[in-house]
Amino acid sequence: MSSKTQFSTLYSAEQIQKKVKELGAKITKDFKGKAPEMLCILKGASFFYADLIREINLPLSCNFFGISSYSGTKSTGNVKITLDLISSIKDKDVIIVEDIVDTGLSLEFIINYINSKKPKSITVVSLLYKPKQLKVKNIRVDYHAFEIDNQFVVGYGLDYDEAWRELPFIAQMNNFN
Repeated sequence: MSSKTQFSTLYSAEQIQKKVKELGAKITKDFKGKAPEMLCILKGASFFYADLIREINLPLSCNFFGISSYSGTKSTGNVKITLDLISSIKDKDVIIVEDIVDTGLSLEFIINYINSKKPKSITVVSLLYKPKQLKVKNIRVDYHAFEIDNQFVVGYGLDYDEAWRELPFIAQMNNFN
């Protein structure tokens, strides 16, 4: 990455943590009496996932699933599995933890794949949600922290060709030099 890359902060670390705490409380309330299987979609959701599971006051299990569908700043629409589930989700209440729901194509792939493993239920929580960009109309995002327009964002786990993931805030990239 060039040192000329410029960012506009969309959400500060403090704003993110406040929303994560709120989501954790809501999920705790909604899943009372259950022990959900928290499914982190790698790599982008890893920061959000780690913070979120610490805010959920329930017994839970952790699972991981890796996919790739981006090239640079664009979703390719071609989803590939980079890491399969590490344990069975059969008959479990699965909560998919995503970094961003953009076109919905990746999420559709994930949900179809997870459904093939016979979970008890599937719930989706996403850090960021772009409802105006959805190409898949039957996608349901049950919880999200922030709704954004069609902008390319980095930080707090989100990357641009593996860079800028480590930023503690979420920022729009203003140029790609």
